[in-house]
Amino acid sequence: MVDSVLRPAGGKVAPGGPEATVQLIVFQLAGEDYGVRIEQVREVTVTPEVARMPKTPAFIKGIINLRGDIIAVIDLEERFGLVPAGRPLPAHSYTVAVEAAEYTIGLAVRDVPRPMRISAAAIEAAPEFLQDSGQRERYLEGIAKLPDNSVIIVLDMRKLLMASEILRLPN
Repeated sequence: MVDSVLRPAGGKVAPGGPEATVQLIVFQLAGEDYGVRIEQVREVTVTPEVARMPKTPAFIKGIINLRGDIIAVIDLEERFGLVPAGRPLPAHSYTVAVEAAEYTIGLAVRDVPRPMRISAAAIEAAPEFLQDSGQRERYLEGIAKLPDNSVIIVLDMRKLLMASEILRLPN
């Protein structure tokens, strides 16, 4: 795995010690980069066979057996309203198994997730207008600004689902 270390403008490490960094697992949703802190990721794997579950929201694609644990797999593109609901998973996808306090859940992604190390200072709070605009933004940890002028939307997986949605997870 190749980690890229990104430094704040000027590219200098502060005197007195190494710069604080954050490791992310980065993946694309609807053509945009999203990331989660590596501490929240249990593993990344090719998606095994998904068993559809009745009476679950369309963004919950079903359940998988991941090393003996049954976990729900969700499609974040649908959850965030980036694509129409009810779209099937492709024949080949990846699952990013993430852990929150109350649950472990699989995120279905279509491209290979990649690790990335960035400066902690590169992650800024999401702008106020995003924080106030609706439920999607309540689980944004922040926006990582990269030296090439691109951004990564950093998610806080512990806040991804509402309590009512957690209760509906198959498990």
